[in-house]
Amino acid sequence: MIIRLDMQSDFPIYTQLINQIIEGIASGSLQPGEDLPSVRNLAADIGVNLHTINKAYTLLKQEGYIQIHRQKGVVVNPDGMPPVTPEFVEKQAEQLRPLIAEAICRNMDKERLLEMVDSIYEDISHGKKENA
Repeated sequence: MIIRLDMQSDFPIYTQLINQIIEGIASGSLQPGEDLPSVRNLAADIGVNLHTINKAYTLLKQEGYIQIHRQKGVVVNPDGMPPVTPEFVEKQAEQLRPLIAEAICRNMDKERLLEMVDSIYEDISHGKKENA
């Protein structure tokens, strides 16, 4: 999996890294049980601070996307992905709300917004079918 970070982005690097890893899992380019680089190796490979990688990995572990073992290292959770919980649904709604509000302010109609969501969903899940 290739990680693309925008060092000029308003989004923190650890957030970009989390998003890239989750998308890799969703698209199937990262499989359950697959090894991820160590904190030290990934930091060196992409040229960022160890603490940035550590923060991303810690948050991914807390959410259930990865496991961190002292001997085995970092792996995509071999037991599967976390389920949809009420907390997850609430978090998603909180994150979508400002995006939808901005779309409304810019006079984007609902159909176009839903088409965009559908297109992105298909783009990511299509990668999963290709990697199967």
